[in-house]
Amino acid sequence: MTRRHAWPEIVEALRAAVGEAHVRLDEVDRAAYAIDAYWAPRYAVDRDRPLALPDVVVSVGSVDELVAVVRTANAHRVPVVPFGGGSNSQGAVIPVHGGITVDLKRLDRLIDVDTRSGTFTAEAGINGAVLEAELERHGWTFPHYPASAHAATLGGYLSCRGSGTLSTKYGKAEDLVLQLDVVLPDGDRLQTLPVPSHAAGPGILQCFVGAEGVYGVIVAARMRMVPIPEVRRFRSYLFPDVSAGLEAGRRIMIDRLEPCVIRLYDEPSTVRTVRHVLGTEVAGGAYCVLGFDGFADLVEVQARRAHAICTSLGATDLGEEAGRHWWDHRYHFYFPPKAPDLPWMFGTLDTVTTFDRIAALVDAKRHRLQTEFARWGLVYYAHFSHWFAWGVMVYDRFVIEAPPDDPGEALALHERVWDVATEVNLAHGGVINEHHGVGLKLARHVRRQHGSGFRLIEAIKREIDPHGLLNPGKMGFGPPR
Repeated sequence: MTRRHAWPEIVEALRAAVGEAHVRLDEVDRAAYAIDAYWAPRYAVDRDRPLALPDVVVSVGSVDELVAVVRTANAHRVPVVPFGGGSNSQGAVIPVHGGITVDLKRLDRLIDVDTRSGTFTAEAGINGAVLEAELERHGWTFPHYPASAHAATLGGYLSCRGSGTLSTKYGKAEDLVLQLDVVLPDGDRLQTLPVPSHAAGPGILQCFVGAEGVYGVIVAARMRMVPIPEVRRFRSYLFPDVSAGLEAGRRIMIDRLEPCVIRLYDEPSTVRTVRHVLGTEVAGGAYCVLGFDGFADLVEVQARRAHAICTSLGATDLGEEAGRHWWDHRYHFYFPPKAPDLPWMFGTLDTVTTFDRIAALVDAKRHRLQTEFARWGLVYYAHFSHWFAWGVMVYDRFVIEAPPDDPGEALALHERVWDVATEVNLAHGGVINEHHGVGLKLARHVRRQHGSGFRLIEAIKREIDPHGLLNPGKMGFGPPR
């Protein structure tokens, strides 16, 4: 870490790089960049406990400005934390070692729309909803649609390997990216190859996707887009149980029917979430929304075949209106008063595995959590929202409505829940996270996740960021050197 007497010199260099108006030192401004959607820092604010604050917040308006900021930080051995929309749920932007938080939202240009190639190029700080509105004016769409779209940025999508509502058909963020423009820890600038598919050696592109800024700061990306579909149709079903719904989803994916959405709720979610959020009355079972988009004649064939699979497994057809209602209100699940909030303790434990393992994983996690934390009345519920040709992810949540009053005890309980959930995920062939990222919350589990492979992750970090300045404390890495 830099010596404190050097900070006036550092601040003046930052002002020279970005302009005085874009350098913020007031505590209230710095505190705004000390939290994201992660439960622990929000709880700390609620309990008036101290937060780790950045020493200074800098808002950059060009890549050259960012390069100057990173070079200043490198010269003085000051940590740098990239900050997009602040919607991450894992603590990825918490400045645990202080330093400079770099706000990227002024890097918000849509640079190019290439309708011939079906791609666009945009700066990393562009807001997801703004980006989508711009593309739709050209008759195209970025088929990502995460719940965080109105807050998150394009760089955030990529930095955490995010999933959108339509990922089952169009892929996750890492499947939609062709090329990245990145500022490295020493201020050098790197562009990956112009296409993601090649035989020109190892793919550097994916080193930066999901790395949460520890290898470099994403400043722009070339991404896939698709024409706005001719039709987008949804239908709802009620399966007798979640096992039947999982089997229907498996057959639909194995048969390559290309649904844009399969959203299957387990029995507790069907009652707790679907009825509460959508106002849809169901007596029990496992609620499912199935969607297809594209040309009307193709959608008709795909939907008809999927319908036959669902009904053969005992599903009751609830019709198109309920499915469309879900699509029109899909974001309501994630905002107050529908979403869990303080004073509750809660978290999303999502993971992904193959079809042969998913049911056992969910059953084991439900049993372990509800048994081990019965004293606190832990409730576990889940839905299955991002499907692949080989498996499915589970978007599962825990809620403790009356956590301990003592802040230290509450935080320890929270961490223990995550340790247990992660242990079950890994024991059953899952991963520590599917689409929210690692952040601070899961950093301690990355070495265990990758085993010997962590040597490669660590070696890249050591080579390109020898002082450990970019987003320290994340991804299993320690403090700056």
